[in-house]
Amino acid sequence: MNLVSSDDTIYLYGDLDDMAYSGRFKPTNPEKYKGDPTKIQYRSLWELKVFRRLDVHPDVVEWSSEEVVVPYKKPLGKGKTSRYFPDIVVKKRVGVDKYQTVMIEVKPDAQTRPPNPINKNKTPTGRVSRRYLNEVLTFGVNEAKWKAAREYCAQRGWSFEIMTEKHIKPLGK
Repeated sequence: MNLVSSDDTIYLYGDLDDMAYSGRFKPTNPEKYKGDPTKIQYRSLWELKVFRRLDVHPDVVEWSSEEVVVPYKKPLGKGKTSRYFPDIVVKKRVGVDKYQTVMIEVKPDAQTRPPNPINKNKTPTGRVSRRYLNEVLTFGVNEAKWKAAREYCAQRGWSFEIMTEKHIKPLGK
């Protein structure tokens, strides 16, 4: 399914239970974007909402999406280093000649907390379900990424935040 609006192309993919949207974001203030403003990709409607807000917010000096690389160790990765591309890095004005840089990860709230072990045996045979195992793995990888991101930010005097739908819905369009 392809949905087209006047300013963005939105592509729908995935199961009906797990819909996700992606497309290119065209900023109205491309000079604020650190990177190539013609290649800004959003991977969810929540990211799109945040991008729109950053693009027009008067206190945002510059921002980028998936332009910074944070090395991290994957759980079960046998010590190999992987690369994490945080969703957003934003530099905002917090006073006269004072700025703050924030790294932001946009995630569904359900992926920011450990899976509920009550749901692990939902198969007819009583075995641990694949869905539960995938949720455990996803949460473990996310925790490793976020730990590395916090360390990366601390070394630079930045902060790290995770935004969920609970933070983004109040932003509006």
